[in-house]
Amino acid sequence: MMNANLQKAIDTFRIHDVYLRNSVAQCVNGFEPKYASDIDKLEMQTKHAVREAQIAQLDETQWLVRVFIELGVRLVDSRIEQEDESVRAYIEAEYVAEYTVDEELQQACIDEFALKNASYHVWPYWREFLMSQCGRMHLPRLMLPTMQLVHYRHNELHDATDEETKQN
Repeated sequence: MMNANLQKAIDTFRIHDVYLRNSVAQCVNGFEPKYASDIDKLEMQTKHAVREAQIAQLDETQWLVRVFIELGVRLVDSRIEQEDESVRAYIEAEYVAEYTVDEELQQACIDEFALKNASYHVWPYWREFLMSQCGRMHLPRLMLPTMQLVHYRHNELHDATDEETKQN
């Protein structure tokens, strides 16, 4: 749901850059995906966490906000009870989304934006990276869905319902 802190950040932040900070991709526990006959039985588990938001003053009138987002996928064999042994492969990445701001913002605005909006800017890069890594590693092609702004969808639905009510 939209609140004043989030709206202030949306109105103020300008995307500056999105980049991959680090990544790791590995097959483990003797798994060879190219030759695995039961690869279609593996289950996908995901990770998505906003780790940190930093702000730095560039000059008297401009600030840089950096949001660090950790993303990951691992393929597990759910038939194996021991969690460490059930992991067959994983791909993880940390992205940084950078924004410029022309006024000093309260930390609450920055945090709200980092938690609710920054991932939308990073998500297309993560989707492409994941699909590319899966292909390189002979893993199943993992297609992540596109991210949609939930609060906008809700408002559009709410507005349409209000419009229908007014017409009746």
